[in-house]
Amino acid sequence: MKKYIITIILFPLLVACSSDKLTYVVGTYTAEGSYGIYSLRFDQSNGTATILDSVAAVNPSFVIPSKNGRYVYAVSEITPDDSASVTVYKFNRKKGSFRKVGEALTGGGDPCHLSTNGKMLVCSNYSGGNLTVFRLRRNGRLARKPVAYPGSTGGPDALRQALPHIHCSVFSPDGKYLYASDFSADRLLRFNVEGKRLIPSADAAGKPVSYRLDDDYGPRHIEFSPDGKSLCVIGELSGSVTAFRYNDGDLFRTQVVTTDPYAGRGSADLHFSPDGRFLYTSNRLVSDGISIMSVSREGALSYVTNQATRIHPRNFTITPNGKYLLSACRDSHCIQVFSRDSKTGLLTDTGLSVNLSQPVCLSLVR
Repeated sequence: MKKYIITIILFPLLVACSSDKLTYVVGTYTAEGSYGIYSLRFDQSNGTATILDSVAAVNPSFVIPSKNGRYVYAVSEITPDDSASVTVYKFNRKKGSFRKVGEALTGGGDPCHLSTNGKMLVCSNYSGGNLTVFRLRRNGRLARKPVAYPGSTGGPDALRQALPHIHCSVFSPDGKYLYASDFSADRLLRFNVEGKRLIPSADAAGKPVSYRLDDDYGPRHIEFSPDGKSLCVIGELSGSVTAFRYNDGDLFRTQVVTTDPYAGRGSADLHFSPDGRFLYTSNRLVSDGISIMSVSREGALSYVTNQATRIHPRNFTITPNGKYLLSACRDSHCIQVFSRDSKTGLLTDTGLSVNLSQPVCLSLVR
């Protein structure tokens, strides 16, 4: 195990069934002392956690496991297009250890998000302003020649929307489509999934299919509801969530709800509770916190309240049993643990945390 140059708080683990012991991989920024990627064991029966192992990497700000949990994919979020990359690690879930087995250039600067359906790996490149698609081989490694799709501009923010930015992509629950957030054009792009390829969707007239969002929206992350009937996208600039009804690839806009009442222009992530009754979003820059929205049986969103967090909450995750929410608070250098009330959706700071330098991503290895 590597020697850490950071402070780690270890909590004693109580006796629990093995199904309560979850394994997460944690992505960080490495400019202020982080070693790279970490593996974390979390007990969802009592909220305690410990670090298992780590591997050296440069700005692995987004990490995800493969569908079978045998590999971990990580971006290297650096600006030059000729050096930004995705790295593949063989992952030992029992030990939490990593072994590098492959690497490929993204062809776009500052890769910031990854998604996979088991056949392809899709990388969103923020500064590169494009979406890069890698075919996956049986051994988890990446095909040598990726295919890239450019984003566009058109948003009113002369500073933050002046250049194309792609921030996130997600596969539809039925596996037929992929949606990507075209940040600077205030829209969602749609692609058809055909085997190990993405094909830009086109309508009957041959025009590309996309879905408009409000001006000055800055779409960032996208999330489908657990039942697959709706899609929500958070606006980094607008501080709001737009909900769409999903029907065989088509999106029908139903509402827009403000989720950051402090207008910080730094909303980041969103996730539904496992039962689909609540939607949570992270907000930064003015009043750092996690906003809570209730979801009606018909799928309508209603703002409930904002739970204050430590500084700069970015990515967060909710445990499968719904009891805990873990928030990666970048500038407080910790993963903050909240307990969650399944009836009200409200969060309570447990006082438990894991100290890491600049954590920004948490992904569950299933």
